[in-house]
Amino acid sequence: MKPEDLIAQINKKDSFLCIGLDTDMNKIPKFLLSEDDPIFSFNKSIIDSTNKYCIAYKINTAFYESLGAKGWTSMQKTVDYINKNFPQIFTIADAKRGDIGNTSKMYAKSFFGEMNFDSITVNPYMGSDSVKPFLEFENKFTIILGLTSNIGADDIQLKTTNNDFVFMEMIKSCSLWGNQNNMMFVVGATKSEYIEKIRNLIPNHFLLIPGVGAQGGDLKEVCKFALNDNIGIIVNSSRSIIYASVDENFAIEAAKQAMILQNEMKAILSERKQNS
Repeated sequence: MKPEDLIAQINKKDSFLCIGLDTDMNKIPKFLLSEDDPIFSFNKSIIDSTNKYCIAYKINTAFYESLGAKGWTSMQKTVDYINKNFPQIFTIADAKRGDIGNTSKMYAKSFFGEMNFDSITVNPYMGSDSVKPFLEFENKFTIILGLTSNIGADDIQLKTTNNDFVFMEMIKSCSLWGNQNNMMFVVGATKSEYIEKIRNLIPNHFLLIPGVGAQGGDLKEVCKFALNDNIGIIVNSSRSIIYASVDENFAIEAAKQAMILQNEMKAILSERKQNS
């Protein structure tokens, strides 16, 4: 997918919402456990009910890998279902890969070639040769872990060098390996006080922003500093949407929560146009 395709969807839907399919067998409605593939059945219902409100789905691969071969099958079926029925929707493999060059090349082939995701999250800690193999795939995005929303981000990312925070040095280096057409950055919504600084460094890249909803990130505060001329952000919400209910109407309740967020986004975009 090209950046202009993503931007077109954002403008068409008045939404920059990404829904995280962090599907946990212990949290999905119990009646689905009798299905042949409970994970896919749950995902399909969520996708069918929420696709009009979002522009992306993010699959946290750990929830699928933990189930072994059947989990991988559920993940592939989910991606295939989105690609076939909603090809305009952006797919993210939240896999946080990153290794020496030849290994990263195989990871890229797996998620971009075989599974046909539009993007993948990558840990850049090992440097350029662990990232560049992902950038070789045309019309695919590598989403670099920039500043994450977890508590442990303080341990390394928010340490300072002689010049700046470690996460800023990382973003600065990574931005030289690719460009806004093949690279995005993860910035946690709970770290909104740093977003303006990040935006000044990478004004044209898309930011994937998790942490709105159950993790406590504030959408308006994020948008205040993160939006650029092309909107430039994808805001992810997972648990507060997909687990809105565990009853038989779970998909309807998920859609309601997605619609609430989409309406908030629409209002923010509308106000922005009026003030421009």
